[in-house]
Parts: sequence; C-alpha cells; structure tokens
Amino acid sequence: MTNFTAGRICPIAYRYGAEVIALAPVIEAETLYVVGGLYGNHFALQTVLEMAAAEHASVTICFNGDFNWFNVDEHGFKHINGIVLKHDALLGNVEYEFRNENVLAGCGCAYPESVAQDIVEYSNEIHVQLKTTARKFPQILEKLADLPLFKRYRIGEQIISAVHGDADSLAGWAFDAAALKDPANAQSIRQNFERARTDIFASTHTCLPTLRRFDLPARQRYGCVINNGAAGMPNFKHTSFGLLTRISRQASPHTPMYGMKQQTLFVDALPIHYDADQWQKHFVSIWPEGTAAHRSYFGRIMNGPDFLVNHAAP
Repeated sequence: MTNFTAGRICPIAYRYGAEVIALAPVIEAETLYVVGGLYGNHFALQTVLEMAAAEHASVTICFNGDFNWFNVDEHGFKHINGIVLKHDALLGNVEYEFRNENVLAGCGCAYPESVAQDIVEYSNEIHVQLKTTARKFPQILEKLADLPLFKRYRIGEQIISAVHGDADSLAGWAFDAAALKDPANAQSIRQNFERARTDIFASTHTCLPTLRRFDLPARQRYGCVINNGAAGMPNFKHTSFGLLTRISRQASPHTPMYGMKQQTLFVDALPIHYDADQWQKHFVSIWPEGTAAHRSYFGRIMNGPDFLVNHAAP
C-alpha cells in the first residue's frame, strides 16, 4: 500500500523520464567533480574548492542538489549558495521544495518504507526551518528556481548524465546502493543508459555511496552508475569525511577511496577531508541537542553510518 505521508511522496513534477535527459545540451569538460549532498557543510565546500585547485586539468564542478540542509543560519545559507551558484548546479529535492507552498511533499525526499518514520518527520521539520531562512533571500531563491533537474557532460567520447535522484525522477531511489545490487533491477537500469543515451550516471540523493558497472550488449560496452552518497557527511562507519565523484581522462592527484576505469575515463570516489572537529562544533551551535537535525544526524556526523567501504566499492 502506498504511504502518502509527507516526506514519502514523490511529486509528479519531479518526474522527467530518461528520454528527456537525452535531449539536454552537452557540456564539454576535462575533469568533472560531481558534488552531491553538501548539506550546508561549508568546511566540506572549502575542501572541495581546494581539491579542484590542485588538479592539473581544468575542473568543472557540478553540485547536483541538496547543497542546502543544515545551514539554517542566515550567514550559512547566504555563504553556501553564494559559492555554489558560481558553478554548475542542479536542483535537489531540498532546493526544489523552497518554492513549493504545498506541504504535502514535506522535504521532498520520497523516502521508501525502509526508512523509519521518525527520520522522515525530523527531515520535514528541518526543511520547515530551512525554508523559513531561505525566504529571507528572494534573489537567491530566484536563482535556485532557474536550476535544471539534470545536466549532460562529455569527456572524450563518453557522455555523463548528472542527476540528483535517478534516471527518471529528481527524488528517485533506483540508484540507491541496495537497488543497484538487486539483480531484479539490472534490466531496467541497463535500459536507462539507452533511454538517456548516456555512458555514466552520477547521482546522490539516497545518502549512501555506491559504484556499479552494467554491461550494455546493444553497445558492446559497459555503463556505470556512481552515487557519491554525501559530500558533507561521513559515508562509512567510524570515518569523518565526505565523498565526491570525480570523472576524468587523467588519473587523480588525490587518492581515491575506490574507483574503476570506464573505457578511457577514471571514475573515482574521492574523500573530502574537511575539518571534522570544527564542523561538529559548528553543527551543534546551530542544531543543539534535542533539535530535529541533532536527533537525526549527529550520530552519523560523529561516527558515520553503519555502512562499510566494501558495501560501496565495485
């Protein structure tokens, strides 16, 4: 039975379909950083910029949604968006719901039944507070409203589709770590590569990372899906760094957590070693004990989720 609770609903407006991705203009890039789930962590943002500056080739940075979340303070909201909007960016459900007066979608996460109801309610509460802050910055909201739901890039001869959720929806969960490992989903995922006319999907949204390769018999080649999980929070148990997706013909100057060679391209998950101690202190100053974000996320910020690197690595 479908659950119509706020925060679990996927609005019709979120759905575009992979065939529409295939019609998007192609942006040429040398090295692409796809940075999803920054979640308002300005220490992680600064580290990403420093990592890009250390690259040998030109870097295109695409913030593929949910770069806002914990930054309910006015300074934090203005700072994060001021920097992100100087780069390529996509709408995440967090940003999309800033303009939505209908509270039925809640935070817009479209959480599946496997996510506990209290987590859903905490997320809705966080978004209400964040939206209150966002409305104090109408010019930023205008710029956010103009952001697309996906972007297409070309590096060499390969096409990369940056999305927030999956090939069909802003808040889709088909590129979740568990979904990508489920053999029952393999055929539909293969079809997504053909429908979107893409070689690599780079996503986020589900908050846990993964990298999976799929054979594409029609093309006599492979396609891959990489989900960076979260740039602004730990992704693995007992760790304190975020992750970003890096795609390039050149090997990374930063040591990847894991990766694969996709024809001529390096597809890697890079650790974002932000100042974890300072971020934890800053987080508590905004979201003290007892608040929704503290209850929902502080354990992960301190100790990481119950998820291991070998769960994500190909």
